[in-house]
Amino acid sequence: MAFIHTKRARCVVQSNSNVRLMKKTKSLKEGWKYFNKKKYLYILLIPCVLYYIIFQYVPMYGVIIAFKDFSFSKGILGSEWIGLDNFKYLFGLKDFYRVFFNSISLSLLKLIICFPIPIILALMLNEIPSLRYKKMCQTVIYLPYFISWVVIGGILVNLLSPSWGYVNMLLKSLGMEPVFFLGSEEYFRPIVIVSHIWKQAGWDTIIYLAAITSVNPELYEAAKMDGASKFKSIFYVTLPCIRSTIIILLLLSIGGIMNNGFEQINVLQNNNNLVVSEVFETYTYRLGMVSGRFSFATTVGLFSSTVGFVLLMIANKVAKALGEDGIF
Repeated sequence: MAFIHTKRARCVVQSNSNVRLMKKTKSLKEGWKYFNKKKYLYILLIPCVLYYIIFQYVPMYGVIIAFKDFSFSKGILGSEWIGLDNFKYLFGLKDFYRVFFNSISLSLLKLIICFPIPIILALMLNEIPSLRYKKMCQTVIYLPYFISWVVIGGILVNLLSPSWGYVNMLLKSLGMEPVFFLGSEEYFRPIVIVSHIWKQAGWDTIIYLAAITSVNPELYEAAKMDGASKFKSIFYVTLPCIRSTIIILLLLSIGGIMNNGFEQINVLQNNNNLVVSEVFETYTYRLGMVSGRFSFATTVGLFSSTVGFVLLMIANKVAKALGEDGIF
């Protein structure tokens, strides 16, 4: 009897393994069939994959510089290993907490104020009935994106200069004292926010407009038959349909919360507003490229990246807990 039971058990195990093998073979065949069907799309994806491998993942090897006393003559591997000494030195600096506060506060302001603007613009553009006028408006709001921050910095200087700026000339004509906007700690953040919206918001509407075009028109017709106004159609039809897109972009924005945009800050930064304008990007540049402290600059960059990664993980987990898909 024991022999019979053992034989039956072996047959069951062999049968299960055969079923698993057949399923695996079937899934491989289906996967290869799908790949063969979409092979040209995968070929188009190769340059993008190579770009991220070469310029994003391979340079991550240099992160170990943060744990070494790096020297060009000795190289990365030959430099002395100092462990967490750079991090201890970083956290002990008075400038670190000021830079950290500046980076977080400016990023939160951009997230709260700048993030909803492209959504509002996309909803407004979608409601324009004339296709010709709609395209013209899109072109007008897209154009600033193609202007470099160096040019925008020159425009802001000509607008806000206390000597010849048009804004201060207007203030003088009204009997008011000129204001040094770009050299004032009080006005630096508002200038950054407004210039960022002017340059970036129009371009960011592209994704939201693409998401809106995928909304089923029958939903709008049903809402109209129920007596819904334009505002209610936007609130109860459009926004729920593009909610997943909004959530994904919001998560990505939270993940990059430590990235304030080096070009913009560097152009608008000067010695008068350095107290509020020094963020991690400019701090890393000043320490690494100007002062030549590459190990310490890598430590600053690694810390800011780690903070962004942790925030992204937390935000993604919260999004999944609320029933959204998240980004992974």
